[in-house]
Amino acid sequence: SAELCLLPALAALLPPLPGPAGPGPAEAGLGALPAELRATVRAQVSDLDSLFTALGLREETFAVGALSRVIAAELASYAPARNRRRTATNKASVIFVDRTLDLAGAVGHHGDNLAEKILDVLPKLPGHKTDVMVNMVELTALQTTDETCSIIAPGCLAQPNDPAAKALWESFMNLKQKEAVMEARRHLVEAASRENLPIKMSMGRVTPEQLSSYIQLFRNNLKALENHCGLLQLVLATVQTLKHPQTSKWDNFLAFERLLLQTIGESEMPSVLNQLLPMIKSYNERTKDDYACEDFLILLIYIYSVVGEIKCGKELDTAEEEVKKALVKAICDEPEPSPLLQKIT
Repeated sequence: SAELCLLPALAALLPPLPGPAGPGPAEAGLGALPAELRATVRAQVSDLDSLFTALGLREETFAVGALSRVIAAELASYAPARNRRRTATNKASVIFVDRTLDLAGAVGHHGDNLAEKILDVLPKLPGHKTDVMVNMVELTALQTTDETCSIIAPGCLAQPNDPAAKALWESFMNLKQKEAVMEARRHLVEAASRENLPIKMSMGRVTPEQLSSYIQLFRNNLKALENHCGLLQLVLATVQTLKHPQTSKWDNFLAFERLLLQTIGESEMPSVLNQLLPMIKSYNERTKDDYACEDFLILLIYIYSVVGEIKCGKELDTAEEEVKKALVKAICDEPEPSPLLQKIT
């Protein structure tokens, strides 16, 4: 979007986590990093320099966090960057921030944002880090209940050639979910009216079923499909996200995170972990509303990120041991571990 540019090639770059002894090796400079991380940092510096060259930027750099300081220092001393800064005409401030300093933000569910939910819930487009697969079967005469139907190519979110779709994506990113869904309806109604499709405009709350019924109007009209294909992909992504079971879980996460923040304010870490313990259930004991193993890992990252200083002691050790045992049992009982769990184990 106009305000946000993601660099997916660098998605795997994470600062080394500090060991038990304190700060990680990144404090000591580039030379102290493992060889693979050193190569990634150099690649990032080169990529950023290419980006700044294309934008004609002369940057002033700031860094927050150990690895960010290493990257900022590398960029400052990188020979092509020094030459570029001498001739560039535009000025910019660049702030590097270690991703591990805001894990609570990355795993929290506080955003009332449709774009975030779409990216979180729908399956990733193969080979992409920042785009998703939108099931297009609804627009065809092939009616199948098979989730993995691969005859129809998936749609996606990137629609650079469709001005209406680009405008709608901006509202998904910048408006609250309720307003963004209303925008989706408005765009659909306008598109249907332009194509003289028999649309019945209704007021009030927008439901996924209502959006689906509007989409159906385009189904047998090839010209209308072709003219508004980008827009239809984004609205289908909205419908599939709103109907997805993970979306209702999102609200459960938010409620639990708020409860945790209250509990952490009033009591110590062991009692928070003891509260979490009975909710960790093995595959056979879980219902569709219960948290899965990955959900607990996300909640634990959230808890440990927001709690600040943790008082160590026997009580904490016991509580942590119990949670570890329950998690290990739950992970071992998974009949089909997800790629993430396989990677962890």
